[in-house]
Amino acid sequence: MVERNEDPHFEDGHRVSGGVKDRTNTIVGWALFAGICALGFSVVSGEYFHSERPEKMGYTVEGVEEEASADGAVAEKPAAFYLASADAQKGAEVFKKCGACHSDQKGGPNQIGPQLWGVIGRPVASEAGFSYSDALKGKSGPWTFDELFAWLKSPKAYAPGTKMTFAGLSKPEDRANVIAYLNSQSDSPQKLPTAPAEAPAAAAGTDADAKAGANTKGEGAAKQPVVTEGQAAANPKGTVGGDAAPSVTGNSAQTKK
Repeated sequence: MVERNEDPHFEDGHRVSGGVKDRTNTIVGWALFAGICALGFSVVSGEYFHSERPEKMGYTVEGVEEEASADGAVAEKPAAFYLASADAQKGAEVFKKCGACHSDQKGGPNQIGPQLWGVIGRPVASEAGFSYSDALKGKSGPWTFDELFAWLKSPKAYAPGTKMTFAGLSKPEDRANVIAYLNSQSDSPQKLPTAPAEAPAAAAGTDADAKAGANTKGEGAAKQPVVTEGQAAANPKGTVGGDAAPSVTGNSAQTKK
């Protein structure tokens, strides 16, 4: 019978050096510590040296869209610009989103929202029998194209505190189409804009600039003296000389060599 060796430096019959084990544990510990430090340094440096995209890029990259403004809104043209090309039939399709709460038929009843037959030109919050929010009651004037354009974009922004939960139509083309459709749902539809408000002024300015340029060019041409080859030969001073001079007879100074 063989007795078990109780020497702490023996494991399963093999002698193990305690110094080697301690050294290995130390190396592993330092390596782990170094990894933790590196990770922490990376996080801290990333927060400290965080960079933002510049407001104006140094060069343009094709295919990359520009960011919206700081408040997230993209600049829009006036309602008249979109109404000039609005399509009432497309507006009828978009209006289906509103049909669950509104009737657009003549004599239609109020539902969750007021009936919208003849809404263009009707005073705000004036439909009989409908209980409007104080936010809309505080508005004055009629529902014009511009007012409806702003309302349909964001009811909550147009009238903070309104009971209408509809988020709005973000695309100006959709809003214009809906307005064109609602305008047709009336006993007396109003005339939609036929061209953007700024177009006539821009066109007039262009025509005026063109005429001014033509007049200036004509005046300049009339004042500019015309010199013939004979006159240039008779009076070489102040005229073209050298290799560019015309080849004429009678004056060796003006004859090409």
